[in-house]
Amino acid sequence: MKTPLWMTATVCLMAAAPAAQARSAYDGSWDLVFVTQRGACDPSYNFTVNISDGIVTPPNLAKFRGYAAISGSARASVTVHERSASGTGRLTGTTGGGR
Repeated sequence: MKTPLWMTATVCLMAAAPAAQARSAYDGSWDLVFVTQRGACDPSYNFTVNISDGIVTPPNLAKFRGYAAISGSARASVTVHERSASGTGRLTGTTGGGR
């Protein structure tokens, strides 16, 4: 089951669903959306990522980094066509937020 994960360069909102047989509360498939706050980027970028043992891995993206710590802190950054976005936040059960 995919779970939505919304991140922006300045504000991020996250929602999580418990993953069956996951090693941590945040393991599983997530839909990640970067929403542009400023700059000459597209309005949003959508990616499906997987969290496993705190490592966020995307399919088909060479310039992506991300993690979700056991404490719930989360960070992701992506570069698409030489434009980049990043966001940080905190997961708390099934919700989250951040900058």
